Amino acid sequence: MARQEQRRRLLLGAGMAGLLQACGGGGGSSSPSPAPTPSPTPTPTPTPTPTPTPTPTSDPAWAFYGGNAQHTAQAGVATQALQRVLWTLPVDRQPPYRAGGFLLIHYGTPVISAANTVIVPVKTSTAGDFIIDARKGSDGSSLWTLATDYVLPGSSWTPAFNIALDRQSRVYVPAKGGRLLLRDQVDQASGTVRTLAFYGNAAYDSAPASFDSTVLINTPLTLGPDGAVYFGFIARAGAPLGLRGGIARIAADGSGSWKAVAELSGNALIVQPAMNAAPALSADGRTLYVAANTDPALGNQTGCLLALDATTLALKKHLPLLNPATGQPARVSDSSTASPTIGPDGDVFYGVLENSRLEHNGRGWLLHFDATLALSKTPGSFGWDDTPSVVPAAAVPGYAGASSYLLLVKYNNYYGIGSGDGQNRMALLDPQGTRADPITPSVTVMKEVLSILSPTEDPETPGGVREWCVNSAAVDVAGRAALVNCEDGFLYRWDFRSNTFSESVRMNAGVGQAYTPTLVGPDGRVYSINNAQLHAVGR
Repeated sequence: MARQEQRRRLLLGAGMAGLLQACGGGGGSSSPSPAPTPSPTPTPTPTPTPTPTPTPTSDPAWAFYGGNAQHTAQAGVATQALQRVLWTLPVDRQPPYRAGGFLLIHYGTPVISAANTVIVPVKTSTAGDFIIDARKGSDGSSLWTLATDYVLPGSSWTPAFNIALDRQSRVYVPAKGGRLLLRDQVDQASGTVRTLAFYGNAAYDSAPASFDSTVLINTPLTLGPDGAVYFGFIARAGAPLGLRGGIARIAADGSGSWKAVAELSGNALIVQPAMNAAPALSADGRTLYVAANTDPALGNQTGCLLALDATTLALKKHLPLLNPATGQPARVSDSSTASPTIGPDGDVFYGVLENSRLEHNGRGWLLHFDATLALSKTPGSFGWDDTPSVVPAAAVPGYAGASSYLLLVKYNNYYGIGSGDGQNRMALLDPQGTRADPITPSVTVMKEVLSILSPTEDPETPGGVREWCVNSAAVDVAGRAALVNCEDGFLYRWDFRSNTFSESVRMNAGVGQAYTPTLVGPDGRVYSINNAQLHAVGR
């Protein structure tokens, strides 16, 4: 079977039919969670030993997935020239290559402190064991490591294992039983490690094996401005305390609370926060946005977007995620890492898949809502496995529209799926500009301000080029550019002033892989994951 045909089948899976007419749906997990029990959500349980809140220090250079709680992926400094790979580190010591050399695993994003400590989640075995490996950003030398007993949820594509870094130089690491490890003094060779459970440490200590076997964190971690940490979890049948799949919050003082997504959505078929979908926060920290979906055992997953009070987790609004071409529930797949992005005006963006992969060339849609989720706005023409980054309009000299910001998105057009021609692009979209969709003209979509074609021909795709391997791309605001990964093994600087690739660095010969992030350190070095390796790139 040709490489591209293998990739297409692996990419989107064989079954996109049988869509459930519900606020939820089916997708990619091989080990689904069971249907929820009808018991009500328990009252939030405080952790018995509160953690004191240290005095704030400084913001991390890159705190967690998407860079910040709005997932805008903007670098705080100008990036260095992309001249060479300065150091590398395996993020997977046993990469699960599939037939044809494909690597369908989502790797968690490293985090980087203000003092330039690069903290990397590393998979160490085929079974999915992990350590945290802290390196000096200056030269990649080892600073410290931390083991975790975290267990990955089952999924057809290996889910991401993500960590988070707060303003007090403490890193949060998922562990078994839905718990978090908290390691302080990340810039020092030694530091204190303690454990936090959103349902209470005493409860965990009373039945550790039961919690370990039934409660699994299934999303990245997101930190709020008040020091609270948010994440999603799966709860299997028989979980203690009546736990059901939901969203958890651990406050800065160590007290915890949670809400079941079935209760929040008003739909018993919604059983979990969407796999790999990081919660997002409004800029004022008051509203939490969470994507939730149905059990993959039911077929193609569909889902909801929830707006919650960030302190109490009380529901503000929920709405089904719909395909703009059909009005039917869109796919919200466990194989995706798409997470909500919050624009500077409060608008919310979230990527989904279409109902049939032939309908929109497997590109999906970027759904667009106002901050209250009461108003659906113009969607974007690509949403599959992508978290859009935010680009200030001032960083794009040729832009003359009305919006104060643009959206950086992957814009692949998968060869052999529907009318896909293999002309794979990156694009800047105007959230206020419109045009007819190029594939489904009956749908009005965001207008492209700039787009750029992948520069490397694909010998197995007639007239096509290699894909962009992006799920969250760093934006160099000062340099008016984006840093983007490609399936050809190169890291590129897309210069918005000239609409060219002004710099590139080769990391490897290229591999078909699940999409990966780029990020930026406090010294302007760029970090890219490609073929199971983290690459530090600069001058």
